[in-house]
Amino acid sequence: MAQRTGVYIVPTHRWYIERTVWLIAGVVLLTGSALALLIDPRWIFIVTASGLVSINVALTGFCPVGNVLRLFGFTPMLGTSTPMRWNLYFMQTDRWYLERRIYLVVGFNISLASLLVLANSLWWSSFIVFVGGAMVWFAATGYCIMANMLYWLGAEPRLTPETAPSGRCENCAMSPICISNPRARTA
Repeated sequence: MAQRTGVYIVPTHRWYIERTVWLIAGVVLLTGSALALLIDPRWIFIVTASGLVSINVALTGFCPVGNVLRLFGFTPMLGTSTPMRWNLYFMQTDRWYLERRIYLVVGFNISLASLLVLANSLWWSSFIVFVGGAMVWFAATGYCIMANMLYWLGAEPRLTPETAPSGRCENCAMSPICISNPRARTA
């Protein structure tokens, strides 16, 4: 991976599956941490489950929350381009692009931190709160600290308007937006 400069910001023009998943996951992390701090430390298992689901999404592409969102009419930007049985949502797993690495790194970090909350100290939940807040911020603004660190290290993003069509094929659901973007055609 070649190092690069600049700022990586994901599209925020609409609520697609992946962006909504980041928002929901951030709220789950904040809620699980609050319940663990205020009621009972075992509530941190909500965070552990969320971390394990995130790792599963990175490895297999299957996202249970993404599939529920698809039932509600949300469309993906990183979903597989081939139709799946029962119209299920699977995130693309053809290579380790930036957004897929985020799922893996975040899943590992919050799973480990949640176990440290139980084994060591409730202070580890402050890291989980930071990650949860960062995920909500990422969904709201399109800016993520972890995404930018991976971007600066050279990880190739797929949700960037500068590349046509956001690392996707011309017949994907987002091609009218990506391909009609004049900045996208110059790349």
